[in-house]
Amino acid sequence: MATGKVVVEKIGGRSTATRCFSKYPLKFLLPTKAAPAGTDVVWIYTITYGGGIVSGDSISCEFTIGDGCTAVLTTQSSTKVYKAIGSQCSEQISEARIGSESLLVVIPDPVTCFSTARYYQKQIFRLVSDSNLVLVDWITSGRHANGEKWDFEFYKSINNVYLEDDHPLFLDTVLLEKRSIQSIAERMQDYQAIAMVILFGEKLKEIQKQVQENVKNMMSEQLQISYGSRRYKSESSSRNDFMKPEFIASCSTFGSEGKGVVIRIASDSTESVYNFLRQQLAQLQPLLGQPPYA
Repeated sequence: MATGKVVVEKIGGRSTATRCFSKYPLKFLLPTKAAPAGTDVVWIYTITYGGGIVSGDSISCEFTIGDGCTAVLTTQSSTKVYKAIGSQCSEQISEARIGSESLLVVIPDPVTCFSTARYYQKQIFRLVSDSNLVLVDWITSGRHANGEKWDFEFYKSINNVYLEDDHPLFLDTVLLEKRSIQSIAERMQDYQAIAMVILFGEKLKEIQKQVQENVKNMMSEQLQISYGSRRYKSESSSRNDFMKPEFIASCSTFGSEGKGVVIRIASDSTESVYNFLRQQLAQLQPLLGQPPYA
């Protein structure tokens, strides 16, 4: 049985949560005043008892977004994954069905894994041809104040998007696992957060174009700064003194006719990722009533 389930349907011409169920360790909050007046959207906040996911916890969620509805799935703070007990792995699995001309916006705060944590998550999205999806999936290096940087044991995040139930549209897996030869921190170098953003659907077409252009300009400027710093170094030290960009982003399209866009990000700070998300997703405000990560 699922740990949580939410159904959003069109009632009286408005998007309405017609079913909401959750049990330990998960809880849903659906504040009635989350969406400004005149906005047709349901906001769903997910929280866990104790403020995080305990070793061995298993969470399973189901979301159904009916035809013509808009829903936002978010969190009240970062998803903390506490230290593992032995080889126990915490897991969170969710599946969402998005109806015709509907929009689901998944904009959580990042996952933050404590030292020795083991965490697995899988998110499945089932769309029809005119569904719309915004998905943000990201992780930080850990608790900096405690000196923990990429100090967890295992992290795996799977995001699969299917069209018309079973046709694979986008399949993605991120795996970070501690190894005896090279640690996660060594592989991640100085970057403290990584993120992925998916924009899919006709309602997001103009946002996709703008984000792609913004990322292109941003990275062109970043690489010019990095290259410029290298030119002023001596030939003998130029390779070692090359200034690595503090923020890296890339864009690519997927699906027929490039209907989807995926943005991948690596940054030396969590706040710079927040800033990027606020700026690039601000155009969602007319659809949601307020900008994401406001």
